[in-house]
Amino acid sequence: QLQLVESGGGLVQPGGSLRLSCAASGFSSDYYAIGWFRQAPGKEREFVTATSRSGGSTAYADSVKGRFTISRDNAKNSVYLQMNSLKPEDTAIYYCAADWAMLPTQLPSMTSETYDYWGRGTQVTVSS
Repeated sequence: QLQLVESGGGLVQPGGSLRLSCAASGFSSDYYAIGWFRQAPGKEREFVTATSRSGGSTAYADSVKGRFTISRDNAKNSVYLQMNSLKPEDTAIYYCAADWAMLPTQLPSMTSETYDYWGRGTQVTVSS
């Protein structure tokens, strides 16, 4: 069974950067699209970004376009989320999730219900 572990969260000032990592184990992540979601206190979980199996297709929420970048290294069974120009409203627990995909370049889903495996999350706090 695929297991996901997020890391890299922390406290950062507005305008700063963080790089989150999602490490997969138990099964090759090559067969899965990987998405990042986040949930702030008192709010519903929301889509952030996702990448196809190959990494060639990506999707971003409008709120993070131009600031966040998703990438993956299938040789390391890892997916990364580079977050720049962070804002206080980016404060949330960030989760990575895996969605089995038949085709390597298939557009990744932006819907959390389609993802089968989830990590426990990592806290990101943007505050001065």
